[in-house]
Amino acid sequence: MATKATKILTVGAAIGSISELFAKIKAIDIKHGKFDLVLCTGDFFGLPSEESELKSAEVAKLISGELEVPIECYVMQGEYPLPPQVVEKFAKTGGELCKNVFLMSKSGIITTANGLRIACLGGSYDPQIYATAEAAPGFMSPFFSHHTVDRLLSNTLSTTSSTSSQKQKSNFLSLASIQAMSLPSQLIDILITNSWPYGANLWSQIVLPDSQLANRETGAPPLNDIIQKTKPRYHFAAGGPASGHPSIFWEREPYVWDDEKGRVSRFVGLGGFGAEPVDGKKQRWFYAFTISPNNPTETPARPPNATRNPFLEGGPRPPKRQLNNNTEGGENFIFGNIQQPNKRSRVAQTETGKPPPGYKCRRCESTEVRMHRNLPAPRAEPTSSISSTIVPSGQNLQKITFAKSVMKNEVGDTGGKKPKPGYVCLANQRAPQGERRSKRGPLKEIAPDECWFCLSNPNLAKHLIVAIGAECYVTLPKGQIIPTQSAAEQVDVPGGGHVLIVPITHYPTFSTIPTDLALPILDETEQYKKALSSLYSKYGCVPVIFEVARLSAKGGHAHVQAVPVPRLLKDKIEPAFVKEGLAQGIDFEEDPESGLAECANGRGGYFRVDLPDGRKMVHVMKENVPFNLQFGRHVIVGLLGIPDRLDWKACMLSEGEDRADAQAFKTAFASFDPAT
Repeated sequence: MATKATKILTVGAAIGSISELFAKIKAIDIKHGKFDLVLCTGDFFGLPSEESELKSAEVAKLISGELEVPIECYVMQGEYPLPPQVVEKFAKTGGELCKNVFLMSKSGIITTANGLRIACLGGSYDPQIYATAEAAPGFMSPFFSHHTVDRLLSNTLSTTSSTSSQKQKSNFLSLASIQAMSLPSQLIDILITNSWPYGANLWSQIVLPDSQLANRETGAPPLNDIIQKTKPRYHFAAGGPASGHPSIFWEREPYVWDDEKGRVSRFVGLGGFGAEPVDGKKQRWFYAFTISPNNPTETPARPPNATRNPFLEGGPRPPKRQLNNNTEGGENFIFGNIQQPNKRSRVAQTETGKPPPGYKCRRCESTEVRMHRNLPAPRAEPTSSISSTIVPSGQNLQKITFAKSVMKNEVGDTGGKKPKPGYVCLANQRAPQGERRSKRGPLKEIAPDECWFCLSNPNLAKHLIVAIGAECYVTLPKGQIIPTQSAAEQVDVPGGGHVLIVPITHYPTFSTIPTDLALPILDETEQYKKALSSLYSKYGCVPVIFEVARLSAKGGHAHVQAVPVPRLLKDKIEPAFVKEGLAQGIDFEEDPESGLAECANGRGGYFRVDLPDGRKMVHVMKENVPFNLQFGRHVIVGLLGIPDRLDWKACMLSEGEDRADAQAFKTAFASFDPAT
């Protein structure tokens, strides 16, 4: 049976003229409808600098449901931060701002009732923030980062249900496709973005309205990667084609993907509904079209005006971004005007080689120590030496070679005397936080395609994934604590039951998730914790849930681990953590919530345990004090009396046995899964 076509009205940025836009939509619907839904692109709520009392009141009326919304509308973030009251409502409802108005996630994807897949990338493109942001920016930031793009591409791996007042949820079809180890389809039907892609006008005969754009770089290069992977049939962009340029209407000729049976794509740039004319011409701000779900068995007819595909590998690529050696610093959206650190040098930066003002050796108390790349050999046989370290020099980090001469049979490090000329004592000088003493310099942050937990990583063990929600997924770990298959005679929970709850978006820790995006992720994490507790209870077990939230130079991907423990050991869990903590120098806070608050917003690392009775145990990690990442596993294997399960690498099974465990657990968990 043929699926009914969907009639869609797409409009440009309202820029705060919400009531007027709804009135226009109603008039268009009466004359040309009926439309099934409206896609509102760009800045719906207006510019923060122009937020008048009237506009604030209109936003308040929208959220309270006082405004009449004629058709179901989906809005997005444009190039400005969203109003705080809008962000707060989004966090509470998961997207529904009022009846018939839904705010799409900054990197969201929805599936309509008849199967259309619509993806959204909100925010604007800044090369520096895109490359250096430590986490995906939330709605209070006007930018998107590589984390935002990674999450969007991860979301395209799953099929979400149609959105209503409930949060968007994934179904088992998406899980099955991911576990099948074949390449799941990331194709989408409609993509809406604020930015234009790079080089959209390549091979086009339709001239851009502004002749000055012909010689300017247009668009955001990261969008090209999204387009290549998702191949949207329609792509609407609401912002200007170039930085600082107003939004314009420009409809490109269609182009074709020959590797997808001639799949046809179209790009449309929309003018703003409330925008000023460009070059004296009022820009068209709406676009109506009808679209049916794509039939993969049919080859669409090639449009007669189709051009070469501007997003294939053969097309011109954007120029590489040059390294900025300017030491004057620059404007940063989050931190303001900051000084950028100079490039590390291998030679002394000063002619005198003296340390920076205020430097004082912690051992010899000298303030006049000279720094040399090669120091004379000590006159006496040394008892110890340190070959290299990292020392501060202004805003630079200098790596120097030094030697420490200690006379035999003398008292103290210096024999009670002043050091010899040329002596450099740096044994106690610590590297700045985030740096490591390494000949290769500081470690770079882990990228999503290198991360063990990012769905976009092609090397991710997808066959271990057992459930996927809107914000998180659940997976068995490699080498789980519970012995299964050939390593065990009997298993309490089918498949073992040791699982990880992982946010889909790449964040180093749960405490680094932006406040305006954290609530739905934390809510879904708690839902999975409760679901796992119910499953374990069915098999006579209780959950031990722990989280290692360590901030490091290389970063990581936030996750929590849940392990089933027999109910008869319930009262021994807390004492086991306390006892092993004392042995390893790990103490727990008297007030766990205060400890977590101390580490909020990425201010520090922590280790957290959720006990079966709902209480928490929290250890706040100390700066420069090592923490055993296997501490939680160490405690549990001791509690269960299976010390041979401490090393996860020694517990790994064959892929066939892993698949059997995943299937057994998935079957048992199906009736408890909150995503179904």
